[in-house]
Formats: sequence, C-alpha cells, structure tokens
Amino acid sequence: MTVFQALVLGILQGLAEFLPISSSAHLALAPWLFGWPEPGLAVDVALHVGTLVAVLFYFRDEWMKLIVAALQIVRTQRIQSVEQRRVIFLIVATIPGAIAGLLLNDYAESQFRSPALIATALAVMGVVLWFVDRIRPATRPLESLRWSDAILIGLAQMAALLPGVSRSGATITAGRSLALDRESAATFSFLMSMPIIAAAAVFKVPHLLRDGGASMPLLIGVLASAISGWLAIAVVMRYVRSHSYGVFAVYRVVVGLAVLALFYMRTHA
Repeated sequence: MTVFQALVLGILQGLAEFLPISSSAHLALAPWLFGWPEPGLAVDVALHVGTLVAVLFYFRDEWMKLIVAALQIVRTQRIQSVEQRRVIFLIVATIPGAIAGLLLNDYAESQFRSPALIATALAVMGVVLWFVDRIRPATRPLESLRWSDAILIGLAQMAALLPGVSRSGATITAGRSLALDRESAATFSFLMSMPIIAAAAVFKVPHLLRDGGASMPLLIGVLASAISGWLAIAVVMRYVRSHSYGVFAVYRVVVGLAVLALFYMRTHA
C-alpha cells in the first residue's frame, strides 16, 4: 500500500464512518475500482483507529460525563441520572454487535466483500433510510431513550457486518424508526461507535503490527481518517439539525446502482 493509497483510504474511512454511507463499502470498493491491492480487513480496522480518535475528541465533554457516571454507578450500585442511564444503554446496545462480530468475523473478511453484494446493500439501505426518515416523526430527544430502544438499535448494528449496510446508517435508521430526532439519533450512533471500534482494534491491530509494523502509509492513513472523521461528525451534527437524511440516501442509491452497472460491464466484457 502506497502513501497515496493510504491517504485516500483514510479520508474515505473518516468521512464514510460518520456519514451514513458505509465506510466498509468504500474501503472495499476503492481498491476494486482503481485496481489497487486489497488492503484486507486488518487495515480497515487500523484506519478505524483514526475515527475512534475523532469520536473521542469531538464528544470529549460527553465522554467525561459518561466516565463520571460510570464511576458513580460502581460506587452507589444505582442508576439515577440521565448520564448513568446512557452508560448502561451504550453497553446494552454494544452487546449484539460484539456477538455478531465474533460469530461472523470470517465471513466479513471473505464472502461479504463482493462488489455486487456491497452495491446492493448500499442501494437497499439507502431506500430504507430515506423511507424511515420521511415517515417517522422526529419528536423524541436523546434523554427519552429506553431499554427497548437501546436493544433495538444494538440489534440494528449487527447488520453493519455486511459492507454497504453502514454501521452509522443502520443505527441512525433504527433511531429514527423509534422517532428520535435526527440529531439525537446521530449522537447515540456516534457514541455507540467507540466501544465496537475499540474492541475491533484490540483484536486486529496487534496482528497487523506483527505482520507489517507501523509503516508510514498506515500512519498517514490513520491520521487522515482521524481528521476527516472529525470533520464528518461536525458536518453531520450541524446538517441534521435542519435537514433530513435524504441526501445521504440518494448518494447511497446512486453509488450502489453505478457500481452494479460497472460490475455487470466488467463481468460481461
């Protein structure tokens, strides 16, 4: 992997992780489109470290409140405040995705990376996102989150193992289906990304470092994903305060159909 390739992949990872357009799809499709060597899932996870830094930095005040709340839960053995409930909800929402990752990891590295499958998932989930965001009211703030909401959003995160579905896309869609307002759905989705990305990094990054080390291209890619990830969060959080998710749904459908057309032409050339 060259420095340029790592830079492009890092930017794609950062932008697409927090825009509901599937970072895994873009990381899998870019090498296929440009004829680059397949970087592999371990490199994908390493680039996710950059987005982990982005979400920790952007929500640093929120994370400090959640850390304090978690310590209070341990000390008092009670759940009383909004922040304490949010800590528990984040834990509950993370469990389904963690189980799915452990059970389906091998499939995620092989069978799930077909361009046709990824393109189909992009387009289909784009339609689902648009439909849900259009018909559901945006009336519930994040403080209204319930146990059942956290479980359902966590179950939606399981689908993100399929490239093209999008972790943020699936969880934001689930949040909107529960009538969370658009900013609250995005906030909970982004906060949910921290434990799942951190867990994947703990499992995958050491293997990557043992095999190839912390090369300059990889470091450039991680830095690019951190900067572009922070920018994506800032843009989404500002944009959805007054706009729907429709523009992201349209992008998904257009890209999905374009990739399917290109796949058909390449396989029938």
